[in-house]
Amino acid sequence: MEILVVDDKETLSALVAQFLGRSYTVHTQANGLRALGWLQQGNLPDLIITDLEMPEMDGFEFIKQLKASGIFADIPVIVLSCRESSADRIACLKLGASDYMIKPFNPEELLIRVDKLLVRQ
Repeated sequence: MEILVVDDKETLSALVAQFLGRSYTVHTQANGLRALGWLQQGNLPDLIITDLEMPEMDGFEFIKQLKASGIFADIPVIVLSCRESSADRIACLKLGASDYMIKPFNPEELLIRVDKLLVRQ
């Protein structure tokens, strides 16, 4: 199973990729625009983990475009953000995100949430 991690901070992407890479194949992209391009090249991950604050295309717009497309709309999305506001969490869930975690996060908790979402598919 494959996971796409979308975050402009390479250290965080590398940490997530290293931890989840024990159980899954992990790909990384630096922002929503690059991630959409990667998806449109025919890549179809089983789950996407995205940040909200990124250059070129933020996480809100990325989720919006992802869910509006027929092909990628069913891919579960976990938002991993330092934004703690309830309004941001609600906005992401309304856009179609499956889950929302706040940074800093416990990698083990992230793995459990990923496992649960992928088992449901």
